[in-house]
Amino acid sequence: MSTRSGFLSFVGRPNVGKSTLMNALIGEKVAITSSKPQTTRKTIRGIVTRGEGQLIIVDTPGLHRPRTLLGERLNALVETTLGDVDVIGMCLPADEPIGKGDRFILEQLARYPRARVVGIVTKTDRVSSTKVLAKLAEIGQLRDWKLVIPVSAETADGMEEFIAALIPLMPESPWLYPEGSISDETLESRIPEIVREAVLEELSDELPHSLAATLIDIVTEGRRTKVFVSLIVERDSQKGIIIGKQGSMLRLIGERSRPTIEALLGRPIYLDLHVTIAKDWQRDPKALGRLGF
Repeated sequence: MSTRSGFLSFVGRPNVGKSTLMNALIGEKVAITSSKPQTTRKTIRGIVTRGEGQLIIVDTPGLHRPRTLLGERLNALVETTLGDVDVIGMCLPADEPIGKGDRFILEQLARYPRARVVGIVTKTDRVSSTKVLAKLAEIGQLRDWKLVIPVSAETADGMEEFIAALIPLMPESPWLYPEGSISDETLESRIPEIVREAVLEELSDELPHSLAATLIDIVTEGRRTKVFVSLIVERDSQKGIIIGKQGSMLRLIGERSRPTIEALLGRPIYLDLHVTIAKDWQRDPKALGRLGF
């Protein structure tokens, strides 16, 4: 039997479940998740291997109408990625109406003729089976999909069927990653994202756009490991929000993110968080370059 291996990327407006779906398919949390916009800011690859097939899932920032240089660069990253993948899966939640953002993305898909396009009805656990069927029928009328399939990342319902349906759409190819691989993300890239996720969960809607995180260093001295992470914001007021009264918010962020980082490293750590200001970094080409955008 020949093997199949190829690239799959999800698209959809913010909070439709793209990163959550990727994590559920892989069986481990590789991409951070949040209800806030711009949670995903880079391409993250997760690997799913079943039988003779392998899916490389590429999680990307959401397509949107950019308002900053960062937004323009994120859109460019998405466009480059979608131009190279074998299959594009558009995520549409079962419990939400189809809106202007969905139709905008549908229009953009015509720019990627190389990829086969599938419709994915997400969050099926939130509605009845009758409503899922109605949503499948509604989505089926939007365009000529290769297939339309329902899934629930929360309950894992439909996950194996989804994988089985997608593998035949991939090109015949040797596996691109060894069996057992789940991601090509490094520890150095995952650690600051874990901290940023904790901030997104604790703080207001204003900060997600203005927040970045970078790993400064990991220092091991005997049995003690210190992890230094810098949180970057654009204004003094935002720095004050993250630090909180007498450092209370910064401590809470550390408490939320430390266990996940310790599980990743396999040992206890001391987490040292710093908050710095880079004024209007989202619009500054040099600052964006230093932050890896």
